[in-house]
Amino acid sequence: MSRHGTGTRRARQQRGSRLRRTGIVFPAAAVAAIVVVIVSVAAYILSPAGSGAAGADAAIASIPGSQTAVLLEQERKQMIAMRTAANTLTVVAKPKLASPAKAAANNPASVNSSSSGSSAGTPTVPSAPPNPGTAQSTAYNLMASFGFSPTTYFGCLKDLWNRESGWVFDAENASGAYGIPQALPGSKMASAGADWATNPATQEKWGLGYIKAMYGNPCGAWSFEERNGYY
Repeated sequence: MSRHGTGTRRARQQRGSRLRRTGIVFPAAAVAAIVVVIVSVAAYILSPAGSGAAGADAAIASIPGSQTAVLLEQERKQMIAMRTAANTLTVVAKPKLASPAKAAANNPASVNSSSSGSSAGTPTVPSAPPNPGTAQSTAYNLMASFGFSPTTYFGCLKDLWNRESGWVFDAENASGAYGIPQALPGSKMASAGADWATNPATQEKWGLGYIKAMYGNPCGAWSFEERNGYY
């Protein structure tokens, strides 16, 4: 073989060696370096107060101006903020239901301030006079003495006490409410008469007085009942 051929073969070998160094060895080293950086930064994100912080800082410093490093740092700060917020959550006590009196005081629009007529926004309920001799008839006849026009307000009163007790004088609720107007406790009605537990008229007198004091008239009470489920 000629010397010229030997020189050519050596030149090709040298070029191949350089290609291996630049085309294979260098990219592999670069990939390894990037993997190290990513692992270090990930450890820093997952353990913001841990010992991996120094390694992550060194890794980030080795690639200044990297958009990836900036994004990872932003994500780390967001995770720290979320964790801090989670640790500051407090349990709020369950709200307490207001009594009818307090609810009425806080909702003046639901209370009719005049007992002689219907307030604006409080519709009346038309109703024919009840059958004589019934608890409804007794209440119908009592309404005028409390300043309520029976022809205007009995429909609301009828619907109200239909829902509350069905006009049954000994109707009792699990909460302790009793009688036609469902006084809570029933013994409140003793202010209207000692026979409050058995006499529908006594119960109705107490109920009409309560409605007048709290809601102005039966339609004000019925409007409140429809919105809140009690009066």
